[in-house]
Amino acid sequence: MTNRTKRVAAGVVARVIHDRETQAGRLIEDTWDWYAQDRDGNVWYLGEATKEYRNGKVSSTKGSWEAGVDGAQAGVIMPAHPRAGMTYRQEYFRGEAEDRAKVLSLDERVEVPAGAFDRVLKTRDWTPLEPSAAEHKFYARGTGPILTLDVGGPGREELVRVTRGGR
Repeated sequence: MTNRTKRVAAGVVARVIHDRETQAGRLIEDTWDWYAQDRDGNVWYLGEATKEYRNGKVSSTKGSWEAGVDGAQAGVIMPAHPRAGMTYRQEYFRGEAEDRAKVLSLDERVEVPAGAFDRVLKTRDWTPLEPSAAEHKFYARGTGPILTLDVGGPGREELVRVTRGGR
């Protein structure tokens, strides 16, 4: 999380999150995400500027979107009061970003390099754009996403470190 904000086209002031994904020490994706929390506590996903890398060079910006631009709509990334079985849309930009989630559990225990977490929320995330792909995501209260596992595959993303105070 950064200390920066961005006013998205939909008129909402969002917090800017910087997400860097590496594989074997190499940068494969660099993304700036925009989130805002409403009065009820729901966290809304308002868009992203993403760059995918291949051999150290930008290979794609596909998947970038912003709520209020070209029909793109915000979605809920984390409901204020999740319940097992609840489903929700996380993002919507037709043909580019159509992620959805279902809450599977509210009481998982997860260990990752950043630490051990109890009472972790587990979701199943998927997109109609790639019907055969799905992920299980784990979220810790006060921290956010800590683990992602590809369903039926070897893919694994773990939270390695938490630095408090933003930058």
